[in-house]
Amino acid sequence: MIRPFRMALLDRYAIGLSGLCAVHCVASAVLVALAASAGGLLLHPLFHEVGLTLAIGLGAVALGRGVVRHGAMMPAVAGSLGLGMMAGAISLPHGDPGETMWTIFGVALLALGHELNRRVAR
Repeated sequence: MIRPFRMALLDRYAIGLSGLCAVHCVASAVLVALAASAGGLLLHPLFHEVGLTLAIGLGAVALGRGVVRHGAMMPAVAGSLGLGMMAGAISLPHGDPGETMWTIFGVALLALGHELNRRVAR
């Protein structure tokens, strides 16, 4: 059984990962505009696939345990919707404005889910 402190820590890590994702999206767009070679590294599909895999793993553990522990479904629903939006965005062509938009909305919803989970667990 994961203790409440550790659950809150998992949610904080997941919120941090969501924030890093948002920074990555904005930084990629800026770096692509400034230097194509640096942007190429950040826009590599493997970078996005690994990030999404980490987000899904952390989300499943933290949000799933939250539902089991405190029974509140809203954090898991918000987080799952955010993960779905992120997964859908990865299927769009790189550089498409919709990809960035859907990813940032998904990241924001996922972070909201983790924050709700953290608050309910108190």
